[in-house]
Amino acid sequence: MVRKCLFPVAGYGTRFLPATKAMPKEMLPILNTPLVQYGVEEAYEAGMRNIAFVTGRGKRAIEDHFDKTYEIEDQISGTPKEKHLDDIRILIDECTFTYTRQIEMKGLGHAILIGENLIGNAPFGVILADDLCVGEPDAVMCQLTRIFSQHQCSVIAVEEVPPGEVHKYGVIAGEQIEQGLFLVNDMVEKPNPEEAPSNLAIIGRYILTHDIFDILHETPSGKGGEIQLTDALKTQASRGQVLAYQFKGRRFDCGSIEGFVEATNFFYQQSLRG
Repeated sequence: MVRKCLFPVAGYGTRFLPATKAMPKEMLPILNTPLVQYGVEEAYEAGMRNIAFVTGRGKRAIEDHFDKTYEIEDQISGTPKEKHLDDIRILIDECTFTYTRQIEMKGLGHAILIGENLIGNAPFGVILADDLCVGEPDAVMCQLTRIFSQHQCSVIAVEEVPPGEVHKYGVIAGEQIEQGLFLVNDMVEKPNPEEAPSNLAIIGRYILTHDIFDILHETPSGKGGEIQLTDALKTQASRGQVLAYQFKGRRFDCGSIEGFVEATNFFYQQSLRG
C-alpha cells in the first residue's frame, strides 16, 4: 500500500488577496472545514497515514491546525460543540505529520523535490489542496491507489476539460488500455488549444514512484523558469511508466474564486441532505 502523501502548500494564494495576506490559502474554509483538511481526509481514506507538508513563510497555521489546541478543547469539553472536533481528532491521533520549507517558489516539481527527505525510498501520493475532489463511489486517491496496486507505476488523475481551457493545465496524450485508463506517451504543460494533444487535463492527484526524485534532480527549468512536474513525468512516460486515470467523481478548482464559491454551494446543499 501507499503509506505516504505529500502536500505542496507553499504557494502565496494571490487570487484570494487580501484574505490570504496573513492566512494560508489552504486554510480557507469550505463551510467549517479548511481546504487542506479535506485533502488530508482523502489521503487518510486511501490508507495514507504519513502526511508530509512542503510549506513556506506564513504557513504556520497549517501546522497548528493538525495539532491539539488545549485551550479550545478545554473550553468546549462536554458541550455539543465538542463533536465538531471529531474528524480532526481522528487525523491527529492516527496520522504522523512532518514539515519542511520551500524557501523559493520554483514550481511544483521543485516543491516535490524539496519533500524528498520526508518521503524517502517509497511510492507516495501527492495532493494539491486547491483541487477539492468528491469521488464516486470513493475518494479519488482510493481510485488511484487501486490502479497503482495493479500496475506498480506512477498514476495521475485526469479529467476532460473544454478545449478552450487546456492552456490552464498539463495535458496528456496516450493510448487507452482500459475504460478510462491511458498509457501516457506525452505531456504538454499549459499548451495553446491548437497545440494540445488532447483535452485530458492533469488535476491535483498523483501516485508517484520514488524514482521521480532522481528525474527531478536532472530536470531543467521549463515553462515560466520553473521546474515542472509535467516535464519529469514526461521522462517517466517515455519509459512506459505513467498511467493516467479518468477518475470518477467531481473536482472543484478552489484556487479560483468561482470554483471556491461553487464548492461552498455544493457542500452546503450536501449538508442540508444530512
